[in-house]
Amino acid sequence: MYVAQPIEWTDRGVVILDQRLLPAEEISYTYTDYRDVAKAIREMVIRGAPAIGVAAAMGAALGVLHSSARSVDALAAEFGEICGTLAKTRPTAVDLFWALERMKKRFTELTGHSSDLVKIKQGMVEEAQQVHLEKRAIDEAIGRFGAEFMPREGHVMTQCNAGALATAGIGTALGVIRVAFEQGKKLHVFVPETRPYLQGARLTAWELHKGGIPLTLITDNMVGHFLKTANVGAIVTGADRIAANGDTANKIGTYQIAVLAREHNVPFYIAAPISTFDLSIPDGDHIPIEERAASEVTHLQGVRIAPDVHAAHPAFDVTPARFIAAIFTERGVARAPYTDSLRALASPAQAVKV
Repeated sequence: MYVAQPIEWTDRGVVILDQRLLPAEEISYTYTDYRDVAKAIREMVIRGAPAIGVAAAMGAALGVLHSSARSVDALAAEFGEICGTLAKTRPTAVDLFWALERMKKRFTELTGHSSDLVKIKQGMVEEAQQVHLEKRAIDEAIGRFGAEFMPREGHVMTQCNAGALATAGIGTALGVIRVAFEQGKKLHVFVPETRPYLQGARLTAWELHKGGIPLTLITDNMVGHFLKTANVGAIVTGADRIAANGDTANKIGTYQIAVLAREHNVPFYIAAPISTFDLSIPDGDHIPIEERAASEVTHLQGVRIAPDVHAAHPAFDVTPARFIAAIFTERGVARAPYTDSLRALASPAQAVKV
């Protein structure tokens, strides 16, 4: 089955597929400067919480690799600036900050044991590559757990894009659907377009079509109609941040789908890695919501589609835990009460082996 590769570490640099151009063009760029990787994250050349985490790790490693610092102290000072630049790109997806904290920890370990700059640089590159490998293994584990909850046949629904393009693996929500499909379940996927950036129309529909999985693309305001008339058996989406009580931030529009799912007795599931958990915050009210440019609402691929008026563009919304039937992770399935189940799954004693 075709699986897109949104990001790769190569000898030439970090290669990132420009998701803004899909599905019309498949063009990748090679980055050798961490500032350009940061710009790629900020401008959504690469997007999706886990993929952003991989990009942040690779950006941090790239900055260290190409540093001209001649001492550990000088490199450490520069590394702080590198991480700070990457941290300012996207505020909602906690995977970004998880990846940077991991790279900081590894940097501290390496510099604490050696002053050899060549070894330190190589160690940082290897850590970024390991993050990528682990993300792939995590997706596969999430897919196996979640596939058990998919119907044997019939309709399912997703939101935005939580496929390979968003994770650098097989996907979280789409990974669940992929694994279920490969197990022989006869699924047909309803794909909302996901305005204003059209990740569903441009990316999810593209991935499913490439993978040979039947789908129907719908506009966002058709969701209620099809939940009422099409006998949808399950909804599964990704997540950008999950609070301690299970409240979940995902692409704008997810909350209203979850509410409609409750009205029509359709189970609503989240598929996300443990790194998406933010147990430091008690609930969704504490999740920062990224506000993107109003021009992304008033314009479509550079063409004005609305008059020159005020437009709002919160990029994410928060689905309360009470609407979530279960959360699929690489370590198992969390169910309410999420305050207990998420903390149990987050235990470092349960690790995914690569």
